[in-house]
Amino acid sequence: MSEELTDDEGRELDAAFFVRWLTAAAEAVDREADQLTELDSPIGDADHGGNMRRGFFAVRDALGSEPPGTPGAVLMLAGRTLVSTVGGASGPLYGTLLRRTGKALGDAGQVSEKELAGALRTGVDAVAQLAGASEGDKTMLDALLPAVGALSEGHGLAAASTAAERGAEATTPLQARKGRASYLGERSIGHQDPGATSSALLLAALAQTAALGVSGTEAENGTGAESGEAGRTANGGA
Repeated sequence: MSEELTDDEGRELDAAFFVRWLTAAAEAVDREADQLTELDSPIGDADHGGNMRRGFFAVRDALGSEPPGTPGAVLMLAGRTLVSTVGGASGPLYGTLLRRTGKALGDAGQVSEKELAGALRTGVDAVAQLAGASEGDKTMLDALLPAVGALSEGHGLAAASTAAERGAEATTPLQARKGRASYLGERSIGHQDPGATSSALLLAALAQTAALGVSGTEAENGTGAESGEAGRTANGGA
């Protein structure tokens, strides 16, 4: 499975890129699993880190055993795997995000960053519909919506990652209006949302993968610094 990249403006992303993205996401989730659980402890079931680690490890293994041939198929398989392996609400929500994004990409062998941005918007909208939530409700959408907003404005993947990180951090003073945390009322204030944090990790892994390019030579030459900045999403907030 080869990967094709043109210049940044007309970047073409193939299945190999998406496999690398989700593999990087699995590594990030594994690295930050304890923090995700710590964030989940006061306002949830204290299982977000473990659930996400199990799910993304399963995604990594599924993609490694028989990688699909198109970006859409990669995301569809990843989404199905998350639904079947991640407990609680996170499995259906993350599964919907990836499956609907993959479906929007269709059968194309390569997609542009602009096409990915549009597909991600479709996936995020599907998550919002499933959750019955919107920005400001202290959910994963507080990271995802700013990210797709940055992409739709043409700011690129690194900017989308930064927007997701800031959105996750901004959930701390909010009162939860959806999900398990909403049962706590005002007691949910002062805690960063774990779902927004893990969503920001996913966007950081995407930006990092794009910055590394085809083989990582861009990072070796110093042009991947942006990805390092994007990858530091879980230090006090994803």
